[in-house]
Amino acid sequence: MNVHGAFGAAGDGAAEGAADGAGNGADFGVIISLDTQGSSGQPDPDRPAMRARIYEVAENAFAQARLADARVFQEDRGDGLLAVVQPRGTERIAGEWIAYLHQNLRAVNRELRRPLRLRAGLAVGPVRADAHGFSGAAVDMACRIGNCAEAKAVLAAVPDAPLLVAVTDRFHQDVVRHGGRWIEPERYRQYDVSLQEGPQRPWFMVPGLQTPPLPGGGDEPADPGAPGGSAPRGAGERRAEPPGHRFGPVTHHGSGSVLQGEFGDITFDNRHGGQG
Repeated sequence: MNVHGAFGAAGDGAAEGAADGAGNGADFGVIISLDTQGSSGQPDPDRPAMRARIYEVAENAFAQARLADARVFQEDRGDGLLAVVQPRGTERIAGEWIAYLHQNLRAVNRELRRPLRLRAGLAVGPVRADAHGFSGAAVDMACRIGNCAEAKAVLAAVPDAPLLVAVTDRFHQDVVRHGGRWIEPERYRQYDVSLQEGPQRPWFMVPGLQTPPLPGGGDEPADPGAPGGSAPRGAGERRAEPPGHRFGPVTHHGSGSVLQGEFGDITFDNRHGGQG
């Protein structure tokens, strides 16, 4: 555990959220959770070099984005790290830090047979300090969205991409959608995911892509009501029938054919001698 400093005043669009965390011994912070894609398949002898690269790309990104002294807490996670940053760095995390992390990954991967690929989960919210570090629902959420099956599937669908960024809906609404230096809201897409806390709708972004793919491959048109992306249909969701075409149940005995339904402005119902 490394404690780098103290919480400062809110900034970079986080002032409203900071008020939510005031009182009750809580401070408002930006949480970053980094995980390595496919780390379970990494042989033990290769893990120290992998961990060294994780810290190299992340620490350099903090320094390049002028956020090295903005961290109040950082914890090693074996195949990643967890950091809490002062709210004054919110916009720079969403823009510069992500951009530098992406470029640093590209640089270290040039000479690697097995490239380093990371998933970054970002959240904002109240955090509470204790003798062992920090805790809070926002800390849990940053870890969950970065490590969920959908995030892993999206990055797996883009094998040449070294980075996926997952942000909570609150982080997107408070920070990303407003834009800013190197922040591109149009490149984010919202997803339906099921987490331990229940259904959530985080936003994913894969640097270098206009929008990230849907889990399982394929794509679908952007949702006009969701800036910067579309929400894929959740598992088990029933697809709506095309407008102007509706079919109902038909019982038929004997020979011949029966046609029932609505086709545009025409209705057929010949079950009992009805006329279209």
